[in-house]
Amino acid sequence: MSKKTAQRRPKPKRNELTRKTPPWGGIIFFTCIGLIAVAAIGYAAWQARPVDTAGIDGLVETENLSRNHTPAAVSYPTNPPMGGDHDSQWQNCDGRVYDQALRNENAVHSLEHGAVWITYRPGLPAGQLDQLRDTVEKTDYTMLSPVPNQDSPVTLTAWGKQLKLQDAGDQRVSDFLRAFVKGPQTPEPGAACTGGKATP
Repeated sequence: MSKKTAQRRPKPKRNELTRKTPPWGGIIFFTCIGLIAVAAIGYAAWQARPVDTAGIDGLVETENLSRNHTPAAVSYPTNPPMGGDHDSQWQNCDGRVYDQALRNENAVHSLEHGAVWITYRPGLPAGQLDQLRDTVEKTDYTMLSPVPNQDSPVTLTAWGKQLKLQDAGDQRVSDFLRAFVKGPQTPEPGAACTGGKATP
């Protein structure tokens, strides 16, 4: 074969059927799985984060609260209660404002789900009540209701945690919500705050 003939030989054509391309479907799938795993680990770490409650002056804490379901009325040692045996149906706590007292046994179930229950003594000045309403309506996993016989104008309660305040404008309202709305004290993290009891 002459040098001239070798130069004229056409280059072999690329076979489109056997040409290798990156497996984009697999790459996208495993990237999504990785992102979901990172998000899940991050959420679990956030849930388990240590909460600095030292700055919440006046915080009362209790442990080893029972969690049995009962249809009966429960005699709680605190008013409002901080936990203990409760009704099988929770009180809706999706930023819900109630204008009447709640049944304790339903509200305690909401605390078990990670809710913060803000209560006020009837007669609280209108401006303070409006402030509490605004805070609750903007914050998921909270509920607001009056408690006729409570011994402080405003009380914030989470499962095993309670703070009594003289004024709704106290900075500790925000501190308590940041620490305990779906906080590490929650016995049933991820449980719903809707689909329960919608009326007082």
